[in-house]
Amino acid sequence: MSASPEPYRVTVVCHGNICRSPMAEFLLREAFDEAGLGDRVVVDSAGTSSEELGNGAHPRTVATLRRHGHPDVGWSEHRARQFRADAFDDSDLVLAADHPHDERLRRIARDESDAAKVRLVRSFDPVAVAAGELGMDDPWYGGDAEYEQTYAEIRAAVPGIVEYVRREVDGA
Repeated sequence: MSASPEPYRVTVVCHGNICRSPMAEFLLREAFDEAGLGDRVVVDSAGTSSEELGNGAHPRTVATLRRHGHPDVGWSEHRARQFRADAFDDSDLVLAADHPHDERLRRIARDESDAAKVRLVRSFDPVAVAAGELGMDDPWYGGDAEYEQTYAEIRAAVPGIVEYVRREVDGA
């Protein structure tokens, strides 16, 4: 992809769009800003399910980000939405939180071009790749420790995602 006035668009997808995907969305927004790409990259998130439509980010998601000193880069405005096949048109990179989301996204992809946009979040973490552990458990079923694990897994993948997107945006 060559440098263009159109922003590069990243969508993070989990089940309900209240825990993993918004956490990754907010961490990526901050990371792209810090990397000087904030004006060239747009990040949003969605879920594969419709059961949380319209709900805000889970309170433990926000609490985890606050505990780590992150600024509010959209938490208060976040509302869960569902990723549908036509959302591929508005995304250059679609990051799935876990294997079931990856499978669902590939099922609804309309063609190979859509499917080629899908990657697991943790596929950008070399340690997770080396360990063969690319899935990300849903913290919703647990407590603070599970949200901390999700946070750590996303943070480990963020540098790889930022570098990948930088190469895409710069046309390298």
